Amino acid sequence: MSSWSDRRVVITGLGVVSSLGSDPSTLWQRLVNGECGIDRIKGFDPTGFDCQIAAEVPNFDPTAAFPSPKELRRTDRFTQFAVFAGAEALKDSGVDLNVVDLNEFGVFIGSGIGGLRTTEDQHKVLLNKGPGRVSPFMIPMLILNMASGLFSLYYRLKGPNLATCSACATATHALGEAWAVIKRGDAKLMAAGGTEATVVPFGLAGFAAMKAMSTRNDDPRHASRPFDRDRDGFVMGEGAAVLILEELEHARKRGARIYCELVGYGNTSDACHMTAPDPEGEGAARAMQMALRHAGLATDQIDYVNCHATSTPVGDVCETKMLKRVFGAHAYKLAASSTKGAVGHMLGAAGAIETIICCKALEHQIAPPTINLENPDPECDLDYVANVARPMKMDTFANNSFGFGGHNAIVIGRRFTG
Repeated sequence: MSSWSDRRVVITGLGVVSSLGSDPSTLWQRLVNGECGIDRIKGFDPTGFDCQIAAEVPNFDPTAAFPSPKELRRTDRFTQFAVFAGAEALKDSGVDLNVVDLNEFGVFIGSGIGGLRTTEDQHKVLLNKGPGRVSPFMIPMLILNMASGLFSLYYRLKGPNLATCSACATATHALGEAWAVIKRGDAKLMAAGGTEATVVPFGLAGFAAMKAMSTRNDDPRHASRPFDRDRDGFVMGEGAAVLILEELEHARKRGARIYCELVGYGNTSDACHMTAPDPEGEGAARAMQMALRHAGLATDQIDYVNCHATSTPVGDVCETKMLKRVFGAHAYKLAASSTKGAVGHMLGAAGAIETIICCKALEHQIAPPTINLENPDPECDLDYVANVARPMKMDTFANNSFGFGGHNAIVIGRRFTG
């Protein structure tokens, strides 16, 4: 019988919904071209809000991913994103659900906030029409586990199932915990990722009240600028990303295409502050060291880091300190970019879309750019692949995600060579 250390986990399917496209190839091509999905909000009139910009998903039609129009009407937008991305990941993986054991196929799809649009809409109904008019589907529409639950229901996936929730570390935790499930032998396949749909007045007002968001409303495409001296906050994005993780021998037996091998996972807490990261990056550093230990890799064996960097004044500096703390002199040899300038900060979905980007980076041997990095912050002095994508030899990546509450999650992937 295989042990934990013997079992290897590979990524065999990718599915995405984002402001730059709802398939991984379109997302990747637009990303390496330096395009940006951020614009003035169109889903509602943002006049009067401090922040009036976001990375919205344009012309989204999830109909084909749902079993019926009635089922679609009973779901919040965040669930619709997840089910669509999950369906695309399944299709991309080539898994035949009539052949695989569905008891060994699990789902870990998380969300940082869940059905915020439903919460907002139904609260208005309560205030304006009374409690008798609140929808009987309000609770199942807004609870954040429903994306994971309904995806497994629609495809009869009966393996381990849960929804992670750790703010902006949510999706990376989902990937890491799914990796651990396969490593310990509790499933052969896992659909894992995150989803978020918080570009609604309620969400915008809440984050703006924290003074966390960019107010560069007159220049939305340059508003999110990780590591730049003139950054003034993050820009919210919406969408979802789901990946199919698979035990290596299972994937080999069915002749699956393999994007990469997932080899390490780190999960720690800052235990420092409600919303701010540890100022020296100590908790995040321990997460990276844990992931490296799982992967059996030395620090100088990491080629590329997809940074969490959200374009906030404090966070980008803390992450830079963390990379120096862990990697020492090698930190200056890493290619380390943030892709949030292009797709915004997708909160609970961020870690999954960024892992998909890392998979494409390995596939194409290109480091994606940090766009809008025009005036580097002196405290952020590493190689952040400023503005232009860079062809490079790349065998490994690390993907960083950090969330309110002090959550740190990091996954490490390696190019699969057989």
